[in-house]
Amino acid sequence: MAIATTNPANGETVREFDALTDADLEQKLQRAEEAFRSYRSTTYAERAGWLRRAADILDDETDDLARLATLEMGKTFGAARAEVSKSALGLRWYADNGERILADVGWSPGSAPDGARVFTRYQPLGPVLAVMPWNFPYWQVFRFTAPALMAGNVGLLKHASNVPQVALAIEDVLRRAGLPDGAFQTLLVGSSAIEGVIDDERVRAVTLTGSEPAGREVGARAGRNVKTSVLELGGSDPFVVMPSADLDAAVDQGVQSRLLNNGQSCINAKRFVVHDDVADDFERRLVERFEALRVGDPMDEGTDLGPLSQAQGVADLDAQVRDTVAAGGRVLTGGTPLEGPGNWYPATVLTDIPAGSPAHREELFGPVALIFRARDADDALRIANDSPFGLGASAWTTDPDEQERFMNGIESGMVYINSLTASTPEVPFGGAKNSGYGRELADFGPTAFVNAKTVWIQ
Repeated sequence: MAIATTNPANGETVREFDALTDADLEQKLQRAEEAFRSYRSTTYAERAGWLRRAADILDDETDDLARLATLEMGKTFGAARAEVSKSALGLRWYADNGERILADVGWSPGSAPDGARVFTRYQPLGPVLAVMPWNFPYWQVFRFTAPALMAGNVGLLKHASNVPQVALAIEDVLRRAGLPDGAFQTLLVGSSAIEGVIDDERVRAVTLTGSEPAGREVGARAGRNVKTSVLELGGSDPFVVMPSADLDAAVDQGVQSRLLNNGQSCINAKRFVVHDDVADDFERRLVERFEALRVGDPMDEGTDLGPLSQAQGVADLDAQVRDTVAAGGRVLTGGTPLEGPGNWYPATVLTDIPAGSPAHREELFGPVALIFRARDADDALRIANDSPFGLGASAWTTDPDEQERFMNGIESGMVYINSLTASTPEVPFGGAKNSGYGRELADFGPTAFVNAKTVWIQ
């Protein structure tokens, strides 16, 4: 089996790699287990030093690393550079905060049973398999890797098969940063190999960021093996706009959120739930902004919107839009794949979306904004929650009562008021409903894959 880099801007295959053989994979798993035996005994200071040196390498080689991401999955070069820099920020944040987060947690003085000294000590689990997506090929990996390594675990990366050069580059960065041999390894294997890796007794936990179907398979496999798992799955995030909102800011942030990463982000604003009083104005402005975008070469710094990562992604998105229109939906702009080589889909706005259509219930992973009109706050909340997903949400209102209602009432793992949703190391990240379980980042990141061991000293 070949694992290939295919340029999404023109469809050309750039480079191919042979997948690991069974013997190769066995060697890597054994190396991970052996590395864990010694790595778990390293100090927080040593681990932090390796993370800081990795961050320095990312900063020194930002352009070269960013070009790989643009080449392999099509994000604009500016966005790729920002992602590499963000990954360096995440590494440094955990280098600075990991020891504090993982410190022993004790009973308050005088409250322990029978005068005993009782505390919780966080200890690493072992090799952790990370099944990661292509859309943020650096950040997704480092937001797992930095806290996992600080906790004393070792990492096994099964990256998306269309970003093999990024996957190998990440391993190389960590190796050059001084991380011990075997503490982080890339597995160039197809998806069919994942089950066997989860089944292997040397692998103690698994995390996946990806689609809902993939999450169901990985979560079930981990459960059968009684192994810890964290799942960050799809999202169809609502972006609620009420009459009191700063409409200029809401439109600006809405465009930015929906088109982030060429529209291929789990926390993109996807469903714009707009109050009737401002819906006409918001809709007009959104269409104008979408139509003014420059679509083209993602390496050109003047490009606003690059290609989708894969040809299948264009086909899937096109089918969802066409089926929604056939059911009664209306296209305000875009709506048809662009001609020529490569994976091109224009910025699109749909409205009058019928219940039961693909755009009403499914995640549209590409630059398509969906507009729903709400009569009042109750109706906006109903529409926001009318989804099987619950990753993030954004609500725009200056009314304190409405803010409180949306904070409490929206069924999601994250709610941002008067701001677009984001992923940053200081803040917990994760979803509800079919968007997964568990949390990444902040203090949750290092403690996601540990044994919280109770220690009782009489």
